[in-house]
Amino acid sequence: MRGAEIIMEEPKKVTFRQKNVTKCPVCSYEFHREELLSGGGRLIAGKLTDELRRLYEVSKKFGKINPLIYVMTVCPNCLYTSYPKDFESLKEEEVEKLRELTVARKNAVKKFFGDIDFRADRTEEMGAASYLLVVDCYSFRNKNVAPTIKNALSSIRAAWIFDDLSKEYPDKAYKKISAFFYKKAYQYYVTVLDLIQTGKEPVEAVGHLGPDTDRNWGYEGILYMTAILTVKVGAKEPDTNKRIENFDKCKRYLSRLFGAGKTSKSRPSELLDMTRDLYDIINQKIEEWQKELEGKGTGESPA
Repeated sequence: MRGAEIIMEEPKKVTFRQKNVTKCPVCSYEFHREELLSGGGRLIAGKLTDELRRLYEVSKKFGKINPLIYVMTVCPNCLYTSYPKDFESLKEEEVEKLRELTVARKNAVKKFFGDIDFRADRTEEMGAASYLLVVDCYSFRNKNVAPTIKNALSSIRAAWIFDDLSKEYPDKAYKKISAFFYKKAYQYYVTVLDLIQTGKEPVEAVGHLGPDTDRNWGYEGILYMTAILTVKVGAKEPDTNKRIENFDKCKRYLSRLFGAGKTSKSRPSELLDMTRDLYDIINQKIEEWQKELEGKGTGESPA
């Protein structure tokens, strides 16, 4: 209509930039960290998966939002990446090592994602890249920041995000990268149980034990995640005896923790229900593999 004023609707904001400057301890680059805004119907919680991942429904107002992709602090210049609380707490030897590997980090990101710029607003690809980077960076961190526990969390989150990307871009290698991180997560979680029991890494340095950002399932969650990853990833172990050994170990952990079957704040009914299902699956698999070994021992094929 002539003379009418056209009003352009402003895009709905999902994130904001911190006013305070973040300075990279590796290369001294200064930037403003991007944060996810809360409230306003941005996150609509959906179902909980058997891997304790919280799925979110697509908001009509804000679209698809994955809170996981905003967790990591990434230096846009040298790509040093960390959980926010650990970003500046680097020792001199860590700074030197991370500085040495700057080119390697940039090459890794370019190989899988092409040219992406962490000065821009975070995308799903940038979120996936941030987890790829953080697992690498924590490999050189000291035990006081609990690097193994954080790499277990980071690896399972990386597996989830790369799996999401593989559905959007089936022609790219994201499915293989997701499988790689599932395997890494399994290896890390198995190691984490020993580290926690021996006190070699401080659990308190982690804070939120995830595995997702919505709820802290604590130590019980770590036990459960070790078991679910044993079933999903450990079952691919080629050595049948080793497979049985790993499954039997998980069975003992679950039995000790949830055997009483009583719910509590740290053991809600939904976790107990999923654990019972896992326990049954583990028992079934152990029996199958034991029959398989018995069949081989007698020269007969198992029925």
